[in-house]
Amino acid sequence: MWKRTRGLRWGIIGVVMLGTVVNYLTRNTLGFAAPLMLADLHITEQQYSWVTGAFQAGIMLQPLVGYILDRIGLRTGFAVFATGWGLLTMAHGLVPSWQWLFAVRGALGFAEGTAHTGGLKVVSEWFPARERGMAGGIYNMGASVGAATAPLLVYWASSVWNWRAAFVVAGLLAFLWVALWLAVYRPLASHPRVSDAERDYIRSGQEAHTQASLVRPSVRSILGRRNFWGIALPRFLADPTWGTLTFWLPLYLTSRGFSLGATALSTFLPFLAGELGCLFGPTVVLWLQRHGIGLIDARRWTFTLGAALMTCMIAVPFATNLYLAVALLSLGGFAHQTLSVTCITLASDLFRKDELGTVAGMAGTMANLGVLLFSLAIGGLVAQIGYAPFFIALGLLDLVAAAVLWGVVRPPIDTQGITPVTELPGA
Repeated sequence: MWKRTRGLRWGIIGVVMLGTVVNYLTRNTLGFAAPLMLADLHITEQQYSWVTGAFQAGIMLQPLVGYILDRIGLRTGFAVFATGWGLLTMAHGLVPSWQWLFAVRGALGFAEGTAHTGGLKVVSEWFPARERGMAGGIYNMGASVGAATAPLLVYWASSVWNWRAAFVVAGLLAFLWVALWLAVYRPLASHPRVSDAERDYIRSGQEAHTQASLVRPSVRSILGRRNFWGIALPRFLADPTWGTLTFWLPLYLTSRGFSLGATALSTFLPFLAGELGCLFGPTVVLWLQRHGIGLIDARRWTFTLGAALMTCMIAVPFATNLYLAVALLSLGGFAHQTLSVTCITLASDLFRKDELGTVAGMAGTMANLGVLLFSLAIGGLVAQIGYAPFFIALGLLDLVAAAVLWGVVRPPIDTQGITPVTELPGA
């Protein structure tokens, strides 16, 4: 017997957050196993950049993933793709060479393109506009938790068994999440546990321009809208930070003399700081709204604050103390997640529910194209010029992204009067 509740939406987003934890754990395990894998499989830094590039190429197919989710629905789509995360992650532990790793990694990238496309669709369907920022921040915390857990998993597995075991354990966790997802999730319109009061509260707080229509999402139409590019270009410029922390930070710290154990702990800290950024960003947005700033402008100011904090990355390669470098990297992780969750959530403010998966997928393609190009540049040039130019670039790119966000995005008329409410009326 299902029991109705007035706060079901927060339980739903909690399950999505756990899915994001698993998604980022499975994808990030490679980066922290890299020092061991490269030595064991005789992989060069150039070949490693191709492997990471394969993942980015696969995840750049997010428009297709988003379109599939728009067509077959979240419940089935998430379950199918998450099963793929598990199988392909476990396959990482069986690879005999970089060529096999390249192929498996590309397939995993495609399967894992559901993380933000699916998460945004849940936020758009289950939350009124005033709560979408916080809901987006909660599920995005999963990215930092998953990334922070990966080095600990690799260190434990390699100590008890070997680096291959880490991929097997991470893959098994994906299967457990699929079972939880299928047990808990139903659409808002048909979920047996949502109360009539909560359903009405959610729908009454959603803007008219975000409601679904009978028109199939049109890629050409989306590409012709300036608001799409106002989100996609900042993500293209900002996401190389996350790719660098995920795939290159362990190798960078190892090159500066950290042991495997110290590297595991040190790479944990920037992602832990990122969890705080996921909550800090939406909190700043709510504070600005309470002080009379419209929803879209509140998100843009928050993104700009994160971009200003990101300039700390410029100092990383010049820090003579390794622990100071880790502190600066942690501030960078905090700043990146502050602006990242803000930009990602902005899509749910500007586009209809039934095209949001496609929009999120296309913006995700641009984000991962930025990661791909940046990662290939590191792999091709780090031996000649070192890491310093890349950290300087990370400190400046987000300032350019903030300028794009302000210059390109145009707020819909019905988003400017929205003020924050934190509980159900009469609750």
